[in-house]
Amino acid sequence: MSDNELLSTGWMMKKHRDHGREDFSMNIARRSAIVSLLAAASFLVSACKSSEPAPEQGADPVTVRAAEVTGGQTEGVSLRFSGIVRAAQRATLTFQVSGTLRERAVELGQTVKTGDLLARVYNPALEPARDSAAARLDELRTQYDQAKREWERSRQLHERGVVSEQGLEQLASRRDSLKASMATAEASLAEATRLLRESELRAPFDGRVEALLVERDEFVASGQPVMRLSSPEGREVEVRVPAYMLNHVSLSQLLPVWSVQDRNRAPVTGSIVEIAQPGGVRGELHPVLVSLPADTLEPGEPVEVGITPRETVATTVPLLSVMKSNGGASVFRISDGVARRVPVTVQRIIGERVVVDASDLSAGDQVVFAGMTRISDGDSVEVR
Repeated sequence: MSDNELLSTGWMMKKHRDHGREDFSMNIARRSAIVSLLAAASFLVSACKSSEPAPEQGADPVTVRAAEVTGGQTEGVSLRFSGIVRAAQRATLTFQVSGTLRERAVELGQTVKTGDLLARVYNPALEPARDSAAARLDELRTQYDQAKREWERSRQLHERGVVSEQGLEQLASRRDSLKASMATAEASLAEATRLLRESELRAPFDGRVEALLVERDEFVASGQPVMRLSSPEGREVEVRVPAYMLNHVSLSQLLPVWSVQDRNRAPVTGSIVEIAQPGGVRGELHPVLVSLPADTLEPGEPVEVGITPRETVATTVPLLSVMKSNGGASVFRISDGVARRVPVTVQRIIGERVVVDASDLSAGDQVVFAGMTRISDGDSVEVR
């Protein structure tokens, strides 16, 4: 090997050694940078953890509102049925004859006395029929008087032997026939007079005109309503109840009546005067008539009548306490400051409470009715 080749070989070996030292130095620098980054990240994580607040030992109880569960007889809960106050004495007036309404002597809301003329219809056949019946009666009465005189004279002549027995009997038969015809004519005259009198509508009692149903110059058929009249004396309300409620009412029973327009007003006490008998129509409601004290509620005022079922054993909770979920209806019962979910079966609604079937509920238990959306089963609660 020549001197030049030896020099070249030495230079190459030196170059490889220098390159190896550079690679080793770069690896050491890279590892030092990675270690520094991991240390910085660990420091930041520990700093963040140290800045977070420590978890509380126990959560604050949720504030809710609760009510008691009631059980036993529901004597204190009334079912309310709506109705409208009306006058106890009222009438829808009609004509018994047809004709044109020629006269209306009253206005809407006017007070009238018994016998006052309210309206009159005109029928062109009524007066001629009355006059014809009167003329026929006069004619028959004249013939009857003549027949009586003839029979009296014939009787006297018969006693003297001038008139035969057969002739006297014929005169008596004619007299009796005219008497019967005269009675028929009197009945016809009375009927024609009554029909003419029916063309006038008069007040059957003291009262006030509630409605005018026909205008002047309109044709009125026989039996067609013309106006409504009511008396200021006495008030009543009719409510309709299911058939099973008829077992819980009786004549002269006192019931509370609330005014719908004034909820803050104390209820008045009414008395049952009429009760309908149950029928065979499915789902039919039956009327119950309640008499109201005088000078308490005005006609047309909407009211609610309370009827309390007797001897009904049930467990009731507030209507707002019942929740509906996928698992069915349930309530939150409070026991030792902890809310527990109790499944219930809803039977019916009574006013603002619900009759439920729940074996885990008893009278006196506390159930949540406000704040239920903020709690779950097992949460601590505070009742306010």
